[in-house]
Amino acid sequence: MVEDIPPLYHRPSHPRSIRTLRIRHDIFLGLIALFLLTSRAPTAISATPCDDRGLRWVDGDALCVEGRAFETRKSPWDRLPAKAESIVRPPVWGNARHSAGIAIRFVSDSSTIAVRWRLTSDRLAMPHMPATGVSGVDLYVRLDLPDGPTWRWVANGRPTGVENERTLVSALRPVSREWLLYLPLYNGVASIEIGVDPDATIEPAVERDRPIVFYGTSITHGACASRPGMTHVAILGRRMDVPVVNLGFSGSGTLDPEMADLMAEIEASVYVLDCLPNLDGKRVAARAAPFVRRLRSLRPGIPIVLVEDRTYADAMFDRGKATRNQENRAALRTAHAALVDEGLDHIFYLDGDELLGSDGEGTVDSSHPNDLGFVRQADAFEPVLRSARSRIDFEGSAR
Repeated sequence: MVEDIPPLYHRPSHPRSIRTLRIRHDIFLGLIALFLLTSRAPTAISATPCDDRGLRWVDGDALCVEGRAFETRKSPWDRLPAKAESIVRPPVWGNARHSAGIAIRFVSDSSTIAVRWRLTSDRLAMPHMPATGVSGVDLYVRLDLPDGPTWRWVANGRPTGVENERTLVSALRPVSREWLLYLPLYNGVASIEIGVDPDATIEPAVERDRPIVFYGTSITHGACASRPGMTHVAILGRRMDVPVVNLGFSGSGTLDPEMADLMAEIEASVYVLDCLPNLDGKRVAARAAPFVRRLRSLRPGIPIVLVEDRTYADAMFDRGKATRNQENRAALRTAHAALVDEGLDHIFYLDGDELLGSDGEGTVDSSHPNDLGFVRQADAFEPVLRSARSRIDFEGSAR
């Protein structure tokens, strides 16, 4: 015997009641339709029609973009706001047009992930840095392992000109995965699109806030990583599973006061100041403490990490380089002590002796890290950054 299913309502006998129930029934059906329309997954994203390979292309700007901290930009992939062009020095602005540290996070069940990107410069490489790092893209996937989630490298996109298109991975099982695509380090991006199967879903990953903000020199900028995912900034973002903002400017990380004002516009979890490679001892003494005071006045309580200069790999053979290391480090230690004596809390300090290791194998030219050097830097930074982040309750105040 089949059990009776109770009706949604009993049929009434009164005409007025019948009319009322019909109205309610229409409203009920309308609400169901509205629910179905608004709960469809994934989020609708505009895409171009399929190309001759059967790929559907989605604008990267429509997905979750990390490492891009300012809303009003001259170009979608700039690292500083449009107003900065008239505020910062020209070399800073020029370097800010590079997409270093910017990454696109998205979720897709596509069996193929392709990318096409247009660069702003035809200088694809530098004498000491390959095109894969200067102008290429770098793809990672999130893996959920028994001991916790991790990011795993998948492929890089090797540039051959200003216009580029590459299939990064194909023939995957069509299951949902979270992807992370890093943009070029020392070139600008005019446009970038992600290519997926025509029937695949693709949507932005969940946004994350309160990034770690790195301000520094060409080293922070990314020289001379073999690919965009190999800078210490990117490595730390993956290891700690946090968003990062790269404000490294080649030859121009000089603790300019206007940069403190711009950094303070970013609601960060930690600010990292790694500018000594561009400063001698005198300029460190003149600029470091005032910069920290200015930043702290604008963002009270947010931890600040002061980073010493890395040791030149050939410092033992070059007295001038050894002296520069000694003098700018001494000046930073003095500034740090003064700030602590003034009562500023959550000011962290990272020694420079072991940033690149002690065997001389961590650079391409005694100054700029190779991939080994960047991994070693990440190893040195990580415990300090974890300690600094633990001091913030992420509701805007320090613990």
